[in-house]
Amino acid sequence: MQANQILNEANDKMKKAVEFLQTEYNGLRSGKASPAMVDSITVDYYGTATRLRDMANISTPEPRLISIAAFDPSVLPAIEKAILEANIGVTPLNDGKVVRVPVPELSEERRAEIVKVAKKYAEDQRIAVRNIRREANDNAKASQKDGDLTEDQSKDVQGDIQKATDGFIKKIDELLGKKEKELTEV
Repeated sequence: MQANQILNEANDKMKKAVEFLQTEYNGLRSGKASPAMVDSITVDYYGTATRLRDMANISTPEPRLISIAAFDPSVLPAIEKAILEANIGVTPLNDGKVVRVPVPELSEERRAEIVKVAKKYAEDQRIAVRNIRREANDNAKASQKDGDLTEDQSKDVQGDIQKATDGFIKKIDELLGKKEKELTEV
């Protein structure tokens, strides 16, 4: 394996870990309504697990209300059930045409719980980035053994991988800081 190939592969995987964290954070409730809170919930649609965003229009007509208009109104009870089972701290209201999800104000205790969840998500992605670093370093060492890289090239690649790791961990910490700030603001 070539040095730049090892580095590019590691960078791509680390970038995906940060993007995954961003997606997870979009689903965390911060006290105001957001379509991201419910769009990845899966609904049993005629025996198939389907994401809510693929079967309905999701909007926020008010700061504390999510409105879900299903393309097929017969599936509204299944949407309501899926939101309840997702356990995101909201109770959906089905009027036969639209499912409305009022988003209550977060209590201080609930905010602290969500911050803990955010920290766990961040730590999981830090671990993922470190595992990617370890895997990339192992690839560099294996390439050195195979004669594809010299010892100096292997050391350089490992140094570059460490720099990338530090950069992505910093991005994860920044995302966590932003989410904590968002969650603790009343």
